[in-house]
Amino acid sequence: MKIKNITLIVLLGGLSLTSCKKEGCTDEAATNYSEKAKKDDGSCVYEHNHDETGTLNIEVDYKWGMAGADFNMETTLEHPMTGDELEFSTFKYYISNFKLKNENGEWWSHPESYFLVDLSEGLDNPLKIEGVPVGNYTEMTYMLGVDSTRNVSGAQDGALSVSHGMFWSWSNGYIMLKAEGTSPDSGSGSFAFHLGGFQGEYNIVTEKNVLFSSEDLVIEEDKTSAVHLIANPARLWHGSPSVSETAMIHMPGEAAQTMAVNFYENIAFDRVENN
Repeated sequence: MKIKNITLIVLLGGLSLTSCKKEGCTDEAATNYSEKAKKDDGSCVYEHNHDETGTLNIEVDYKWGMAGADFNMETTLEHPMTGDELEFSTFKYYISNFKLKNENGEWWSHPESYFLVDLSEGLDNPLKIEGVPVGNYTEMTYMLGVDSTRNVSGAQDGALSVSHGMFWSWSNGYIMLKAEGTSPDSGSGSFAFHLGGFQGEYNIVTEKNVLFSSEDLVIEEDKTSAVHLIANPARLWHGSPSVSETAMIHMPGEAAQTMAVNFYENIAFDRVENN
């Protein structure tokens, strides 16, 4: 009887150890290989040194409201839910951390992958991702906002330079989305939403995943292909009050999170355009 009990304990112990194996990347050839990982979870990322590369343009088409009307800066737009008349003078937001998964299941990460989209510079300015290894890609991930590491990394350059007016302080980090303009429905005649927050319950950084289900993204040497997304700035007020009630947000918090995430989550994949 004792032998049976001991055998049972050993079996249960083995099952327990098996079920508690730490997951992670177990391929030593990957850049994120983990010595502690005992079970591969498919997260391995590989550094490619291909000489043959092409360019990927990320092109965002902007629409307004549920009817999908054209969105334009410096133009009076009526919000379909609040009824507010809004004219945008500023609309900026960060998009970052682009990764592509090829048909072999390997991920390529774009280095220094931080872009500031500024619609005052025009609606037809694609984000250029250069140096993409030649190949067929089935999936893409990216972030809306700036990751926590960069929020606390001190003075930086490029898209993350403080000269762009998108940085609050070392404690509050980046303004990840800035929307400003005028409205006769606001008590002050204007609105200014500076949305941020990278930690805790009011983190607004949002990761997006795109599956190229109908057609692979094809990158060819010295050629440019494109991924088209659709964004709708009217989504800022889906769940947020009229500018007659709230016309300004300048700090992280629940109101900033609601506004930003409603816009972020509605950004959708449209199509692939291979060259």
